Amino acid sequence: MSDIVIHVENLGKRYRIGERERYLALRDILARAASAPARLFRARKPSSPNGDPTHIWALQDVSFEVRQGEVVGIIGRNGAGKTTLLKILARVTYPTKGFAEVRGRLGSLLEVGTGFHPELTGRENVFLSGAILGMSKAEILRKFDEIVAFAEVEKFIDTPVKHYSVGMRMRLAFAVAAHLEPEILLVDEVLSVGDLEFQKKCLGKMGKVAEGGRTILFVSHQMNQIRRLCKRALWIDAGGIRADGPAKLLVNQYEAASLAQGEVSAAQARGSITFGRWQVEASGTNVLDLDQGPDGVVIRIQARVIEPIRKGKYFIHLKDANNNIVWSHLHYDLKLDPGPVTFVQEFASLPLVPGVYTWEVRVNNGHIWSEFMLAPEFSIVSRTDSNVYGHLKGFLNLPFKLRLQAGSADEDLQRMTGLIPPRGRNA
Repeated sequence: MSDIVIHVENLGKRYRIGERERYLALRDILARAASAPARLFRARKPSSPNGDPTHIWALQDVSFEVRQGEVVGIIGRNGAGKTTLLKILARVTYPTKGFAEVRGRLGSLLEVGTGFHPELTGRENVFLSGAILGMSKAEILRKFDEIVAFAEVEKFIDTPVKHYSVGMRMRLAFAVAAHLEPEILLVDEVLSVGDLEFQKKCLGKMGKVAEGGRTILFVSHQMNQIRRLCKRALWIDAGGIRADGPAKLLVNQYEAASLAQGEVSAAQARGSITFGRWQVEASGTNVLDLDQGPDGVVIRIQARVIEPIRKGKYFIHLKDANNNIVWSHLHYDLKLDPGPVTFVQEFASLPLVPGVYTWEVRVNNGHIWSEFMLAPEFSIVSRTDSNVYGHLKGFLNLPFKLRLQAGSADEDLQRMTGLIPPRGRNA
């Protein structure tokens, strides 16, 4: 039996510009059927040489397969077609051409609070949303306490959802979908609303779902989330698949392309600040050559403040290729006005083992944290690598000389304390 659970072939979705898909009642269908013969005799407008300007293809000729247990990240700029793809897979909308086959119990979280009714309480919405997602009443009752505890809304569970904050609705909606225990889970950019701690909690939950052999398709503009959760990624651009491959490789390529084009991701643009290029001041590149022997190392990180920041925090750390933090710093009382700004980090030295590293920065605007992984990666090179044979452990590349001294340490200690005379003197 094939382990392919999602099969997409030549998928395409076309929308009419300025028109929404609306619900069709029986009278609309009958009226449309009655007018069909007349429409056949209407003169058609000649097609434009550049295509129909009143329509747009959100997806076109998309084909791929996903195997059971895969965790696939879907990346791409705003309007590329990521959400449309997930909506077709979730049967929220139908394709214009091609087909998408999904085998297995499907759970989806495409929008914050999907299926929630504002007048109902949190408790009532858990049962409503769970039923919409395909959970039985017995299953919801069995998992109810766990769902509420995960969402951290115990005190407000009997309060109407209309009084919930966006974050509370999002936490409760994610908790319901995550505890559905689907064979396939579709998640679309729902984690960007929560704070940093809840984002980590959700990633941990999805990681456990993946460890259970379930399949996840995860859309996010937060590239660090894609790196942590996914082994494979689909890069969607202009309605088509631009690349399909290992997540870390594609994320690096995507970030480099975004920086080259001066793009800002939607998740970053919604925050108070966005980060752009960075460089080692001495070289003007992302490479630090330890053999050049500079008096110090200066790292310049360019950013743009979108909204004023008062009493904010700036956290930066450096990670190695194994995701270990080798250095970090937290700066309090950050005050920034809208406009361009450069964060200048000055180090007396950075004696790290040559290799590839990653700068990660987080900014708190006084309310929530925003997290950024800077691209391209930070490369440190040296011809005098203390770990040149690659079998030693450690983070530092420190100048080192070994000096041998005759005699034992115990004998030297006794000589220093006067218990035995120094060499060359008679007792």
